[in-house]
Amino acid sequence: TQNSHTVKTIRKSLCILNNQSVAGAEIMKIILIFLFIAPLALSSRAEKDFSALDSAASPETKSRFAMLDDVRILANGLLQLGHGLKDFVHKTKGQMNDIFQKLYIFDKSFYELSLQTSEIKEEEELLRQTTARLQINNEEIKNLSQEMNLKIEDLIQNKIQLQEKVWGLEDKVTKLAITQPTVQETNEISSLKAFVERQDNHIKQLLKIVEDQHAQLDKQHNQIMELEDKLNHIELQELAENSFTGEHTEPEATPFFLRNSTAVTYKYEGAAPDCTALYNSGIQTSGTYTIKPNGSEAFDVYCETKFGTSWTVIQNRVDGSLDFNQTWDAYVKGFGDLNEEFWLGLNKTYSITQQGDYILRIELQDWKDNKRYVEYAFDLGGPETDYTLQLSRISGSIPNALPEQTELRFSTADHDMAVINNFNCPENYLGGWWHSECEETNLNGKYVAPRSKGRLDRRKGLYWKPKKGRYYLLKSTKIMIHPTDLKSFD
Repeated sequence: TQNSHTVKTIRKSLCILNNQSVAGAEIMKIILIFLFIAPLALSSRAEKDFSALDSAASPETKSRFAMLDDVRILANGLLQLGHGLKDFVHKTKGQMNDIFQKLYIFDKSFYELSLQTSEIKEEEELLRQTTARLQINNEEIKNLSQEMNLKIEDLIQNKIQLQEKVWGLEDKVTKLAITQPTVQETNEISSLKAFVERQDNHIKQLLKIVEDQHAQLDKQHNQIMELEDKLNHIELQELAENSFTGEHTEPEATPFFLRNSTAVTYKYEGAAPDCTALYNSGIQTSGTYTIKPNGSEAFDVYCETKFGTSWTVIQNRVDGSLDFNQTWDAYVKGFGDLNEEFWLGLNKTYSITQQGDYILRIELQDWKDNKRYVEYAFDLGGPETDYTLQLSRISGSIPNALPEQTELRFSTADHDMAVINNFNCPENYLGGWWHSECEETNLNGKYVAPRSKGRLDRRKGLYWKPKKGRYYLLKSTKIMIHPTDLKSFD
């Protein structure tokens, strides 16, 4: 009966421990305590039972020995369970230590990254503040320069007046050479001479001040350019560094050569020689039309109506849907969809420009939808010259990025690769173009969206790069031509 009571007590304790979900280490301690107590109780009871065996071995005694065997089996099972829980606890502790170590390394790395980010932001803010101060100083200097210009204009007027007086004095001196001057005339001459000397000294002082102001302006400009270059090397800088932001957006004015916008309507037998002729014949809507330049076969072009006339579009890029990394033959013949992105073709463009003098207009748009343009008088050579281009700037709202009065040969990666300083422009910058120094611009390059990693990728993109200035990463470009004289095909 006492053994049964002990076994029931052990089972009841195990049920209580299971219901309360005690931690692994605590369960093991409790099990070891029971394992230590149970054998003692059983052994004390067993001694009494063995003393009674000498007298007689009854069925009740045999039953008690069987119960003792059950208790021992249960004790062994509990001992094995304790060992299993112990191994589980050790294994869990090891895993938790690994997790804590990884969390420590992660926290340390995150902290270091936060420090670096804060330093970069502080440096960027400092550069922005310095740029703002320099811009304010630049504005003050510009205002001062304007005041100096007004003063110079006043001095010029005074100089004109003095010149007239000097001419009068020359006449009087001529007369004095014949007759003896009076005392009054002598005093007047001396007074005028002194006045002229004072004015001359005043002009020299003002010119010196203007020269100093111009030197200071140049210094401020160079400092601003250096700061802009530093900002271009900060990877966290926003898109503003690749847009026209900060420049005054000039409204597009009607080009100077379109004075006779009300042109006479002309009739042609067959196709017109270009888009301007189509407009003059009464077709005044933008779209795709067929033209036939003098001495050439007919072909389709896209005509864009603006400024009271129509322009022949020779290149259009809007979204990067067309790969402009094409062969020489493709650039000669043309490729793409005239209603989307396309290159008209060097041969077709040459056949149009052989009819007279034309204007080349380039329209640019950055990723903040700011728009700029530039116009050139140009001359395009034929296939025997590799379609050499020579430009002369007329007007525009962006600094020039193409060399003027220089013969630029068109080249692609597979045709006459013009190696400049051991660097092949078409192969490394992707797309055919009138390359010169591989730096000025590349409107047929790879279409690259903002936030491209790496400076080399940006140079492979669609950009406009003045000789002294930063890269303007572009969203869209359009190149058009128009005759300089509206009556060219009369």
